[in-house]
Amino acid sequence: MKMYEFKLVLGGVSDVTDDQGDTLHQAGCDDGTIVTRDGMVFIRFSRESSSLEEAINSAAMNVQKAGFHVEHVEVHCPV
Repeated sequence: MKMYEFKLVLGGVSDVTDDQGDTLHQAGCDDGTIVTRDGMVFIRFSRESSSLEEAINSAAMNVQKAGFHVEHVEVHCPV
């Protein structure tokens, strides 16, 4: 398995409360860091998986399980 790094940008929220952060953590997002910047909320993940697609899909399902909507995904591709 390999470690994949990516961001899930959440839609419809501009901040995350401590309780919501706990809910995300309990839903399986314990390998992500919640960041709020300029009215945008995203979770920076470092997730171990057999593929990038599987890592992103499982993280998105965890976010949705916590009651949030994933607006889009960002993956940094080094040159």
